[in-house]
Amino acid sequence: MYRFTYPAELWDENNLDKNIILTLVRKHEAMVGRLAKNMAYYNGHHAIELRKREDNVPNNRVVCNHARDISDTAAGYFMGNPITYSNTGDANIEPLLTAFDRAEIDDADSDLALDASIYGVAYEYVYAKEGEAIPTSKAICPENTFMILDDSIEENELAGVYYYKKKNSVNDTYVYVATVSTAHYTYVLNIIDSDSDISQLVTEVPVPHYFGEPQIIEYLNNKEGIGDFEQQIPLIDAYDTLMSDRVNDKDQFIDAVLVLYGAILGDTPEESAEAQEQLRENKLLELPEDAKAEYLTRQLDESGVEILRKAIKEDIYTFSHVPDLTDENFAGNSSGVAMEYKLLGLEMLTKTKERHYRQGIRKRIRLYCNFLALQAIQMDAGSIVATFSRALPKNLQELSQIVTNLSGQVSKRTLLKLLPFVEDPDYELKQVDKEKAEDVKRQQDLFSMGANRFPQYEDEDEEEEPAVDEDEEEDEEDQDKSKTKAKE
Repeated sequence: MYRFTYPAELWDENNLDKNIILTLVRKHEAMVGRLAKNMAYYNGHHAIELRKREDNVPNNRVVCNHARDISDTAAGYFMGNPITYSNTGDANIEPLLTAFDRAEIDDADSDLALDASIYGVAYEYVYAKEGEAIPTSKAICPENTFMILDDSIEENELAGVYYYKKKNSVNDTYVYVATVSTAHYTYVLNIIDSDSDISQLVTEVPVPHYFGEPQIIEYLNNKEGIGDFEQQIPLIDAYDTLMSDRVNDKDQFIDAVLVLYGAILGDTPEESAEAQEQLRENKLLELPEDAKAEYLTRQLDESGVEILRKAIKEDIYTFSHVPDLTDENFAGNSSGVAMEYKLLGLEMLTKTKERHYRQGIRKRIRLYCNFLALQAIQMDAGSIVATFSRALPKNLQELSQIVTNLSGQVSKRTLLKLLPFVEDPDYELKQVDKEKAEDVKRQQDLFSMGANRFPQYEDEDEEEEPAVDEDEEEDEEDQDKSKTKAKE
């Protein structure tokens, strides 16, 4: 790993020493040969390209780029699906997600995952765009980046350094341009590459960045910072050599020597050369009765070479824990459980990647939240959780059965996370509630169309009942009473 320690009590971000930065830059340059070799193998520049043989001997230099296949597969499986973010509290994290979208953080994650797979380490630089109050991220090359930590057991970050070298062709001098990011300031230092002990003063003005921590984030591929194919480079070289020699043997077999018994093609060198030319053109050779001709070749053990080739290729993928997806074991429709067993080694490798990558994600969230706080957008960085998902073909039928069986036992939000086509479970839940409310309203409107109502008569021709005089009613009642008494 490319980390350097410095006593915390001697570090002063307000008074940097160019000579100290120059010393660390030179040490880092002396160590990056390993990183450059990893990238060269990923790009297909293997040791077989430097092999030399005699001029009259075939010298095929075949490159079989297993390094690229391993890194692309491992990085794609790990970061093929974008990281999702959720909040364990009640705070709104939409401003953070919006900032991530503006920074195209998914592309940065993809680049960082590939760098970590190749180099064993990756670096992200978080900064604010010039003239805009918007944080953004960019993956920077590990061959030009390192971290400075203090010498305590916590290994607190003091600064991150990103540098490159410039040449002045007029006087043949070199200058290092080093961007040093401390907890509160960013320095862009021009350091002369000189062997003299003359102290170089810092005349550059530091710029405050308001992120609260060094802007460079380190992502380790594993604890040792080793690339996914780095330890298999000797096997890759052996495979390249085997395949190159195999092609060379084919070339030598085609260029076999013709041996004549009991005859010659000519009495003089000129006649012999002319006969050879006619033989190549006409493909016909006439010999005396007792003479014969045959090609001088060696027998090729193709079966033994093929067994060795398969063994080396199998070891390359076995020891890297990345499966060969072209292998026949991955053919056919396998169940989810069977596929998980086949990918067990890759899953273990990816779990390690995820654990170390999550540490960098936490720092990224803190940097973004600190910057957004300047705009009065307060968020608790510790309550924001990043969720990783594997880029693996899913059996939707099995997932639907799992979701159905767990319904009522597990929250709907957790179940929706299992479905690969659901990117935002919270949005999906809101849409489901909205559709249910619309269905209820539609049902209410449907059943209220034929409801019973009291009839209203508005026909003017309808006869009204004649009004009854109250005095006449009283007289009739008195007459009825008198009749009743008379009968008694």
